[in-house]
Amino acid sequence: MTNSLRPHGQQRAPLPPAQSPASGVPSPRPAGTPHAGTAAAPETRPAKQRDAFFDNAKYLAIVFVAMGHAWEPLTDHSRAAEALYMVVYTFHMPAFIIISGYFSRSFDMRPDRLRRLITGVVVPYVLFEVAYSLFKRWADDDPSHPISLLDPWYLTWFLVALFVWRMTVPLWKIVRWPVPLALAIAVLASVSPDIGDDLDLQRVLQFLPFFVVGLFMKPEHFQIMRRREVRILSVPVLALTLTFAYWAGPRMNSAWFYHRDSAQELGAPWWAGVVMTLAMFGCSMVLTSCFFAWVPRRKMWFTVLGAGTLYGYLLHGFLAKGSRFWGWYDDYAWLSHPVGEVFVSVFAAAVITALCTPLVQRVFRFAMEPKMEWAFRRDATEVARERAKS
Repeated sequence: MTNSLRPHGQQRAPLPPAQSPASGVPSPRPAGTPHAGTAAAPETRPAKQRDAFFDNAKYLAIVFVAMGHAWEPLTDHSRAAEALYMVVYTFHMPAFIIISGYFSRSFDMRPDRLRRLITGVVVPYVLFEVAYSLFKRWADDDPSHPISLLDPWYLTWFLVALFVWRMTVPLWKIVRWPVPLALAIAVLASVSPDIGDDLDLQRVLQFLPFFVVGLFMKPEHFQIMRRREVRILSVPVLALTLTFAYWAGPRMNSAWFYHRDSAQELGAPWWAGVVMTLAMFGCSMVLTSCFFAWVPRRKMWFTVLGAGTLYGYLLHGFLAKGSRFWGWYDDYAWLSHPVGEVFVSVFAAAVITALCTPLVQRVFRFAMEPKMEWAFRRDATEVARERAKS
């Protein structure tokens, strides 16, 4: 039904996860916890508590990510699944990226923050890029599949994007009109087929405006989206969106939602890239606001899982891809029926929930948040901080 263009590695993920203002990846440390090097001495700074709202938002968004991956094989047979798929892909990555930008506001080139960016983003990227490539060789019986750190495969594109976005934070803080500039860059990328696939720069640039929006958001902006009137208004907006998606599903190329290709690569005229980039940015911002409006503010049973969304994001990709390689959707035709679609949704939510648990975080922390103290030099300031703590 859908004229989808799905080249290898274009899957949507996303991801991102709970992050402290100075880090590039989620951390078990409370978001917003002061880092060494601020004005006050370490022992005089009270630890801030994680904001349950953001952890809840990250967990719920990663559940939608997993469901979207589970729905993809159903979209050719179910118009309802296709409509849900399109709606979810309109807001789940923008929501993650906005939160990532919001917690990047204090990022600078301080040595400890650069080290966390390397150990929390670059190292996991290398490890999972290699792991995914080896998995594809084995599970898909494709021994010739290359291992290339320049061509992110499947979910790893987000780590590349997060690294690039985080490194550009100081630049966005000095330009006069950051969001319009980021939108202009996204528009130019959408009409530039010569950018190519290296480092998945199309996605890096086309998703950039959401990161910049988050970078300049303030707590009061989230308070506005959490008002009761916004929550009420979001209901008819979502209903209209689902209705439109149900109508547009057979008529629209779902590859537009991945932001991975230029308009020309999708077989559209160049000006369609301009229109679609601006239109989808507007739609994504509206639906992301609706999503935030319904995120619980208080601590829930799943709040603790918000710190492990990057773990769930990267690990569930093996099962998501394996289900295609091993033909599960073809072997079990009942999955394409309404009962099967409900089962797939619940199963995806259960798997991603399990992969975000503290137990999984402890097991895989060596790959996701390695300390690697042996790899970095310490300057005199950091030594002094450690002595002050002890």
